[in-house]
Amino acid sequence: MLMGHHYLHSPFPSMRPRFPHLLLTLPLLSGLSMAAMPVAAPALTTDVLIGRLSSAIENLKTLRCNVRAQERIAGKYQQARTAMKMSFNPYKVYLRNDQGIEVLYVTGQNGGDAWVYPNSFPYVTLSLDPKGSIMRKGIHHSALEAGYGTIAEMLDGSAEQRLNPGFEKTFRYTSDTTVLGRPAYVLRSSFPQFRYVSYKPTRTETVKAIAAKFGCGEYRILERNNLSPGATVAAGKTIQVPNAYGSRIILCIDQKLYLPLVVQVNDDKGLFEKFEFSDLVANQPIPAQEFTKDYKGYKL
Repeated sequence: MLMGHHYLHSPFPSMRPRFPHLLLTLPLLSGLSMAAMPVAAPALTTDVLIGRLSSAIENLKTLRCNVRAQERIAGKYQQARTAMKMSFNPYKVYLRNDQGIEVLYVTGQNGGDAWVYPNSFPYVTLSLDPKGSIMRKGIHHSALEAGYGTIAEMLDGSAEQRLNPGFEKTFRYTSDTTVLGRPAYVLRSSFPQFRYVSYKPTRTETVKAIAAKFGCGEYRILERNNLSPGATVAAGKTIQVPNAYGSRIILCIDQKLYLPLVVQVNDDKGLFEKFEFSDLVANQPIPAQEFTKDYKGYKL
């Protein structure tokens, strides 16, 4: 996910009726014909809402938005505001946060590295591994996870490798709300059995693969087990892994775009992360030049 992302910290340490017989009587009521009878729209259900949300994420071609992120890092909360633009297939992303740090990643370019302007000494553009320890320092999600990918994974009930299937079934459509003037549906998950469990791989596995098995995201595995980004876990080594993504999750979903406006995740320690998306523009063409390091206005 990016979910929204805070990874722009400096890279440096500084339905049909079931009673058809009733339909036969309807034309007799008040002399009305069937064509004149109003047809009520089907009620929005949890399954319908999740289906529309998943489809909206899956069918994203481009996305522009601003993201306000709050993430718990080593017991403390860090905040960032980021302007983001993305294009999918192939994946491209440009990010600029409120500290003036810029990141550009384009699939197939720069040897797989991202261009990063740190807006601090030495004030030169760097090429950094988006999955490496420098760019992943003090953030929950990498630049490669920008957007809504993490949410799609949370709601995916078809992941056969999941060791604890069923978490996605805890989501319920509960109410409506308004976020920054935009009507939104509220989707909630309650999973009080959230906890850390012991896991011992039978063969060497990456933390990313382990996170996919538990649907918990990589960050807390790294933090809890004092591992570095990109680390592997040897066969027979026991580590502690969250058994789900959170104990309580709230998604506020835009009623027009069916994309999240708010994503809030709590775990056993309280608020884990919160992302607020504003100024959403989805599936509008973004000129290719805006994903080049020489684009006007960029300092890359």
